[in-house]
Amino acid sequence: MDMYDTRRWLPTSVKEMERLGWDSVDVVIFSGDAYVDHPSFGAAVIGRILHEVGGYRVAIVPQPNWRDDLRDFRKFGRPRLFFGISAGAMDSMVNHYTAARRRRSDDAYTPDGRAGMRPDYPTIVYSEILRKLYPDVPIIAGGIEASLRRNSHYDYWQDRLRPPLLADAPVDMIVYGMGEKPILEVARRLDDGEKIVEIRDVPQTVVWETMESFRDVTLNGERHEVLSSFEQCLKNKKLQALNFKTIEQESNSFHGATIWQGCGKRMVRVNPMYPPMTTEEIDRSYALRYTRLPHPRYKGKRIPAFDMIQFSVCMHRGCFGGCAFCTISAHQGKFIASRSKESILNEVKQVTQMPGFKGYISDLGGPSANMYAIGGRNRDICAKCLRPSCLHPKPCPNLNNDHRPLLEVYHAVDALPEVKKSFIGSGVRYDLSMHHNGDPKIDEANRRYNEELIRDHVSGRLKVAPEHTEDNVLNIMRKPSFELFGEFKRIFDRVNTREGLRQQLIPYFISSHPGCSEADMASLAIKTRDLDFHLEQVQDFTPTPMTLATEIYYTGIHPYTGEKVFTATRPEEKLAQRQYFFWYDRTYRQGIIDSLHKIHRSDLIRKLFPGYNPNFQNYSSNKDGKPKSYNPNFNPAYRPGRSDDKSRGKSHGAPSAKTKRTKGGK
Repeated sequence: MDMYDTRRWLPTSVKEMERLGWDSVDVVIFSGDAYVDHPSFGAAVIGRILHEVGGYRVAIVPQPNWRDDLRDFRKFGRPRLFFGISAGAMDSMVNHYTAARRRRSDDAYTPDGRAGMRPDYPTIVYSEILRKLYPDVPIIAGGIEASLRRNSHYDYWQDRLRPPLLADAPVDMIVYGMGEKPILEVARRLDDGEKIVEIRDVPQTVVWETMESFRDVTLNGERHEVLSSFEQCLKNKKLQALNFKTIEQESNSFHGATIWQGCGKRMVRVNPMYPPMTTEEIDRSYALRYTRLPHPRYKGKRIPAFDMIQFSVCMHRGCFGGCAFCTISAHQGKFIASRSKESILNEVKQVTQMPGFKGYISDLGGPSANMYAIGGRNRDICAKCLRPSCLHPKPCPNLNNDHRPLLEVYHAVDALPEVKKSFIGSGVRYDLSMHHNGDPKIDEANRRYNEELIRDHVSGRLKVAPEHTEDNVLNIMRKPSFELFGEFKRIFDRVNTREGLRQQLIPYFISSHPGCSEADMASLAIKTRDLDFHLEQVQDFTPTPMTLATEIYYTGIHPYTGEKVFTATRPEEKLAQRQYFFWYDRTYRQGIIDSLHKIHRSDLIRKLFPGYNPNFQNYSSNKDGKPKSYNPNFNPAYRPGRSDDKSRGKSHGAPSAKTKRTKGGK
């Protein structure tokens, strides 16, 4: 069969459906992303699991046109079981807007990066259309956007508290988190003749309940947590903060409670997560018959998100880092679900057969690259734990951070004759690999991991995420001390020197995070300048639903301590913090000096700008680019475009497109 024969993909048109010999479908999935048949794209995963494991006939409608006569929503007609909706692999509002709420000009999940192929809040828009066209067909929403809006949440782009998504989108059910197990169970029960309104207890689903059924259900012996209602949270932000603490703890629990929240005259019921997938279960998901390619309908157009991951392999799911600004654990869970070495090797072998493969695996990673096969020594302790992070404020004594299984995978992949080299493109938690376990064999293996990572698996640049330099900010971020980054950098530099390498360590930093002041940003600038970093990978904090940092941003209160926390929320405050990333650019220099005078921290000026002379305070430029006044004693090493590190190979000037960061995670 031709590798681009459409019969190798799930059908996206009636013609493709008929080529498969089908006259109708059981499920139609509408996705905000282009259709890439790859395990990194959620719609493909759900479609494959329903089709290959469940035996259902599944069609996918990628990026339907919601502005014309709605033919995309009509073409497959009425499915036998349900409509599925996913806004995409990335939150639509993060996809569409910058931290300054400016519209982005591209979309990495669309052919040729074209913007405007999905609406804002696709879950709401798509479901409203389907409900009008097919009022009696069940609609089930999933994906990042629906998952993280399962309870009341602050919406940064509208600057208001919004109710649980069920109140805004006319869907019958939300499947949150990684959806293979819940969607199969729901499909099976619908196939057995149950009505969607009768399916109330499937883990990882969100449904409406009446007040009467709420009272009946909560009388049983299971654990239940009742949150403050949406209306109460509108009146009192502290209640929203307390709600978040409960939601985060239960989402990170091995055996979570059923969560209830009132909204209007009904109750939203959030069933707890399934236990983490077993190795056998996650292997089954990755063993499905993915083509690993964009659908032929795109006729060779580039899909930037696919370009990034086409030669990569995800080794595990989940993250126990608990970073305050990250949504990974809210969606994938805190506990790590790892694939077997055999499953990973099988996928690597598939990658080596892909068009354009030149011998290099771009990433052997996951949400955090080095959490593979890591977890608690005693799972009974983990089952009772409500800590959102296994690493903060310090690593859990029950955590077994043995990196030997990960090294075994690296060695097995590199031993394949088709693989010239494997790289680690995902972010690395150096606080995990550097933590002293107490077992000499594990400590030695972890030391070896750090050295092998730097020597053998860096594609010129290694990404790590200290995020800030100041302890008061890092504590709110749930990140380790910046001193630990300094230790890791010394290891990095030592290995590079010993091996004759000229690699770069690329740190990620965030400005305007809750708890961060201008003075903190000035200290960040000073410390990174002293380390000879001209920062590229930087981000202004963007509040996204279901993170600790977002709750602090909106409420002004830390949910766990009840203390008030300063956060830069006004545009001018955020810009004032962001400018410190670019201390080396004369465009920003006078603004930084003026700001430090304004906040009464003139003592930091000479630390940031050695040779500063108050008699020459104006460093702004004329129209011809020449400074209006310039201190000849000013250290020339810090003029824009100058760097003693030739390996950078570029002039570090004003912020470029590289300053845009997308997180999914990290």
